[in-house]
Amino acid sequence: MIGFAPIGGLSLGLGESPIWDERRNLVFLCDIPTGRLLAIRLDGGLIDEWVLGTNVCSIGLCDSGRLIVSLTREIILFDPDTGARQTLAHLEGELETNRLNDGKVGPDGAFWVGTTDQRPERQPVCSLYRIGADGNLVRKKSGLLISNGLAWSLDGTGMYHSDSGGHWIERHDFDIATGEMGEAVRIATPGEADGRPDGGATDIDGFYWSAGVSAGCINRYSPQGAVVEKYPVPVATPTMPCFCGPGLKTLLVTSHRYLSPERLEAYPLSGAVLVAPAPVAGVPVMRMKGF
Repeated sequence: MIGFAPIGGLSLGLGESPIWDERRNLVFLCDIPTGRLLAIRLDGGLIDEWVLGTNVCSIGLCDSGRLIVSLTREIILFDPDTGARQTLAHLEGELETNRLNDGKVGPDGAFWVGTTDQRPERQPVCSLYRIGADGNLVRKKSGLLISNGLAWSLDGTGMYHSDSGGHWIERHDFDIATGEMGEAVRIATPGEADGRPDGGATDIDGFYWSAGVSAGCINRYSPQGAVVEKYPVPVATPTMPCFCGPGLKTLLVTSHRYLSPERLEAYPLSGAVLVAPAPVAGVPVMRMKGF
């Protein structure tokens, strides 16, 4: 068991993409539907926020200290110290009802980001992209419903990726020098009761942590896809785990509040940002090269 506690009374509509910035000693995260980027301290809650005017879908750190941020259909560079922003790329060639979704900087120093179909009846029309220092979006995977769960192994040679709509988690061999992915190996197909896969993270022992958004839990998977631990959380819908703090030994989990009144009454902390001591250290965050 892990004892989770909420941070600073935060309650988000759809909290996502927490990322630990060891230089500033804080966590950046977003509330997608309100278009907010937030900065929080582990011991004190919200310290700053920026409204970027559209959905804020995912975040990565850059070498310079700026952030790379995916908005609805635009990827920007944002400086939280000055508020300056610069457009890096636009999403093109996808349905207008698609938006950007989960994204992370990989060990190749590029930003990886996928898309999601926002229509009630989702179709496999979404993709996973890589964007490097040249600012070009390169499609790396297609035929997705809700691209999610990006994370890499400690040595950078293993990449994890999930589809929340397709109910699967895949692992790829990964070439750090080129950013090339090997063939997908489908390691798990969790159902609703198991915990449909949302955001992900990895630990230094080689295991993959997946937010079970449909089952109120965090699942810890072996590289082969076996659930080795299942950690209940005091929210109905956890969205992403993140290792943070000194030694990356604190586990932070975001969540959302898109629930029926009955479910909200049963899980009043839904939408909170939760923290707990982690039983194992996480993999250090990567930074985007060239920016």
